[in-house]
Amino acid sequence: MKSYLQRMGRSLQLPVAVLPAAALLVGIGNYWASFSNDVVARFLQAGGLAILNNLPLLFAVGLAFGMSKNQDGAAALSGLVAFEVVSQVLKPESVSTLLGIKLTAVDPAFAQSGNVLIGIISGLIAAAMYNRFYETKLPMALSFFSGKRLVPIVTSFVMMAVAVLMLFIWPPVFEGIVTFAKFILGLGAFGAGLFGFFNRLLIPTGLHQALNSVFWFDVAGINDIGKFLSHTGIKGVTGMYQAGFFPIMMFGLPAGALAIYKNARPENKKVTGSLMLAAAFASFFTGVTEPLEFSFMFVAWPLYVLHAVFTGLSLAFAAFMHWTAGFAFSAGLVDFLLSLRNPIANHPLMLVLQGLVMAAIYYFGFDFAIKKFNLMTPGREELVEEAEEASVEADAADDKYMKQAKKIFAAIGGSDNINVVDNCTTRLRLQLKDTNKINQNAIKTSGAAGMNVLDDTNLQIVIGTEVQFVADSLRHLFETKAPVNNNAAASSEAKTATPVPAPDALPDDVTSGATDAFYTVANGDFIDIESVDDPTFAQKMLGDGYAVIPSDNNIVSPVDGTIMTVFPTKHAIGIKSTDGLEVLVHMGIDTVELDGKPFTVAVKEGDTVKHGDPLATADLEQITAAGKKTAMMVIITNMPVVSYMKFSQTDRKVTANELAVKATIK
Repeated sequence: MKSYLQRMGRSLQLPVAVLPAAALLVGIGNYWASFSNDVVARFLQAGGLAILNNLPLLFAVGLAFGMSKNQDGAAALSGLVAFEVVSQVLKPESVSTLLGIKLTAVDPAFAQSGNVLIGIISGLIAAAMYNRFYETKLPMALSFFSGKRLVPIVTSFVMMAVAVLMLFIWPPVFEGIVTFAKFILGLGAFGAGLFGFFNRLLIPTGLHQALNSVFWFDVAGINDIGKFLSHTGIKGVTGMYQAGFFPIMMFGLPAGALAIYKNARPENKKVTGSLMLAAAFASFFTGVTEPLEFSFMFVAWPLYVLHAVFTGLSLAFAAFMHWTAGFAFSAGLVDFLLSLRNPIANHPLMLVLQGLVMAAIYYFGFDFAIKKFNLMTPGREELVEEAEEASVEADAADDKYMKQAKKIFAAIGGSDNINVVDNCTTRLRLQLKDTNKINQNAIKTSGAAGMNVLDDTNLQIVIGTEVQFVADSLRHLFETKAPVNNNAAASSEAKTATPVPAPDALPDDVTSGATDAFYTVANGDFIDIESVDDPTFAQKMLGDGYAVIPSDNNIVSPVDGTIMTVFPTKHAIGIKSTDGLEVLVHMGIDTVELDGKPFTVAVKEGDTVKHGDPLATADLEQITAAGKKTAMMVIITNMPVVSYMKFSQTDRKVTANELAVKATIK
């Protein structure tokens, strides 16, 4: 559920990202109207309002697209169909006909049945239908309607059923939402403060978007953003759920970033300063606060709660003073300047004065909390002496894989905390007795590229394409029950830092300055690696690259080079390009569990290949029948030697062996 909500939050950013266009059109129109209220001003304002008046439809399409497995246009079309079906069926005129009653007797709730909430529900249902039916094959006579063509058809029937339910469910639901909104409205400035507090507090879950829709859009009649931009509300009141964010995002959070920098350890100040400066600028200029908030949200959660309290105070005070301004994207400098000429804005420049006060509150409040409670904000991470960490006695015969395995073995609690040691192409898959006992800092310093703590017993550690050798060493330590030294005295080997190559030093087999071309590995849908439904690949823990959702079984080489590895489970192949880039072709997600059954590999270790040469065939039906994803990923795993990547493809239909990326070596 948490993963679903996070995906939903990310997907909602797609329709929200359209709002700056509306802000620019309406903002420029307002500026023009202040000098000459003529056809040009009305033309620009009408263009912006065309976007704002169709927000429910944008949410339906955007969510359907973002929540679908491979962000396909068919899912977006289904979102459009879903919204249109339910909104048209539930129009007062339609309800009057369906129930056989006079139009004046129709529940007023149905006049608001085409709102943002219905758009969100429509988008989620359309995405679910796409994910379920986009690969469905119908009998030959109906084969034209198979796959993606089937999705809008199924969606329309499902939404008809939803519309029937909504005939009875929507009026009480709408009444409940309106009652809640009226309750908050009745609280006046205090209600605005509560909204601001919960808006920030819910960001880690992604549920803040649902809360926002009630106050910012036309779900319960408040529509604070829409009314402000169209200047149809009440001066000094409309905008009360937006104005207090400007002092926070433009002044308060940047001042908090300064406090975090001030409290960083001296040796970490340079890195922390760079991080805080970039995040503070994003918050001030655009109102994008996530880079700054997420830097301390989890590692210093009491500070984040304090931030939520400060946000609530800011919204409450601005609402109490009737200082109003509005935004279409977020409360940064760009939207603030655009709102200054909006005729419904009320004393917006006073928000700058409030911002200066909030900056002082944030700086001294953050500084006090960090010191008082010793919060581990960025740059204040406690330095753990290796001599105090658990360790396994080193041996002169240990190779690099055994050395890394011993560090991991000690960090996860030794054999007493291990149930199963397994691995896939790039990750150690460990079943532990208790993941709460692991030393995450020690795992990170072992040389691992990353880790995912899945739950109380399952841990994945990202190693890379050489994971098999680390896994073998770790398995040996587990089977022989190697003793873990928990004493303060550690071996001299453990105290010796592993030499780190100079940043500019390249391996001998890598050609400096060369550019390698990478091509698509299959016919199908090209997607960005960040869209792959696996956090290890999507977060680029192994490296950067791309993927193709294949439409047939043929997989070809993405690059000219030499086959270095064919994994025993056949689902992954390692290639070294002619200029030394290490490339992983990973066929499907979690397909290591299929023991190679869906794959027939056409190459062996040592073979020389050209881009477009056959690598393997993959039985897509067998993969999907096993509940696995078919994304064919191409990852450059030695990214430190890469200086620049230029992508030639965007998300679209491709054929095998089309130019996708050019990667230039340092």
